[in-house]
Amino acid sequence: MTLKSLSTALLAGCVMCAGIGGAMAQDQEPVSATMIIYLDPSVQFFNPVVKGAQDAAAAFNVDLDVQYANNDPVRQNDLIESAMATGVDGIAVAISSSDAFDDSICAAVEAGIIVIGFNNDDLEGAAGNCRQAYVGMDEFASGYELGQRMIAEFDLKSGDTVFNPREIPEASFAVARGGGIEKAMSEAGITVETVRAGLDPAEAQNIMAQALIANPNIKAVFGTGSVTSTVGAGAIRDAGVDVPFGGFDLAVEIVEAVESGAMFATMDQQPYLQGYHPIAMIALAARYGLTPTDVDTGQGAFLDQSRISAVKPLIGTYR
Repeated sequence: MTLKSLSTALLAGCVMCAGIGGAMAQDQEPVSATMIIYLDPSVQFFNPVVKGAQDAAAAFNVDLDVQYANNDPVRQNDLIESAMATGVDGIAVAISSSDAFDDSICAAVEAGIIVIGFNNDDLEGAAGNCRQAYVGMDEFASGYELGQRMIAEFDLKSGDTVFNPREIPEASFAVARGGGIEKAMSEAGITVETVRAGLDPAEAQNIMAQALIANPNIKAVFGTGSVTSTVGAGAIRDAGVDVPFGGFDLAVEIVEAVESGAMFATMDQQPYLQGYHPIAMIALAARYGLTPTDVDTGQGAFLDQSRISAVKPLIGTYR
């Protein structure tokens, strides 16, 4: 290489470095986002959601504010409006009701704020809400899959009765998951009984046990969310019955129940991804105009005794 060609190469390299430096500076322009969780910080299911959001915030230089609505729709709307007032670039919100947040979410989108639904979606999806994308499991499909698997595994048949307690029956996750279970049962001629179990684990376990005692003809139990799935095996034990049990989500108690055979399986919705993807999407949309897209975090998330042990060390962080 001649001195002239070497000088040319060095100059080109410097120009390239300058270009890269400019891109990096643009990449690091701060983005602001608010994440709104519809329950309160004591619900451990959301710990991996928050970790995922925090990891994405660190990776994409996002100023992240995590808020909890404490299962109060009025407070949740107030939090959405407060985020709008502060001028955030994006809002990630659990859409736990198909109606309660339509106006505030649409107002945020009309104001130019990126809104990503996570964990819970409107039962009509994009047709029922202005959110620009949803990150979470297909809850109806997951309920249907669990129902079909338990029918096949435990020879449930026409005329049988199963029990599907629901923490918050009117919440979109309960309507969707419970609806999927009901569809599978209805196709097989099986009756579904349900009660409001609430969010307090001890109270939910007692309500479930009393229902099982009251109806000795129940042939199977389906947890709908993390609370009923966590305490389901204990409720069955307290009632002194021997019926198969399946549910949703992950907790140490759920993993131990599946490992021991006290629980057939659980449907894992991979909450870490429900936190990570919305914040990453907000950053990419705010900086580069990239269009947010739906992400199904529940695909392949059926965890039975053959698969459950692999995720046990990750409970509370990534799973």
